[in-house]
Amino acid sequence: LTRFAIGRYFRGMVKGLLIAAALLLGLIGIMAGIGAALPVNHTASLQAVYPAPRDSVYALITDLQRFTEWRSGLERVEQRPPASGKPRWVEAGGDGEILFEAAESERGRRHVTRIADPELPFGGTWTFELEDAPGGTLLRITEDGEVYNPIFRFMSRFVFGHRAGVEQYHSDLA
Repeated sequence: LTRFAIGRYFRGMVKGLLIAAALLLGLIGIMAGIGAALPVNHTASLQAVYPAPRDSVYALITDLQRFTEWRSGLERVEQRPPASGKPRWVEAGGDGEILFEAAESERGRRHVTRIADPELPFGGTWTFELEDAPGGTLLRITEDGEVYNPIFRFMSRFVFGHRAGVEQYHSDLA
């Protein structure tokens, strides 16, 4: 190959890389624009019936030491000192480490967990409501989430889906 052909080849490669970079930046800009137009808050709810007494289901979903036995993607759970009398713990897994607290709890009926780390790009609560049902216990989980970063908000809405975490939790619990 001549020097001219090699130069033309590399100029073509650089031009292709610049076009690819511009397209990628444009796509990120579109995602950020759409994400900025979406509301920060969302609600996702899902319920299922489990063939166990309400107290048994409640005990399982509140027993921090057993979470890693049945929740997929969860590597470890570490209890932390309570804050304002509310139990706190860190869950470590694929999403990194997340600090939670038990915002409220009514044994066998209702349990609310809240993300307690204000530095994260998301936050919110999960409300677990338990009722007696034919064949066992009806468990309704409602996520009242907040996604602060517009790109994460776009991904949460259009790629992962707001219900993905709740669906996975129910699947693991089953």
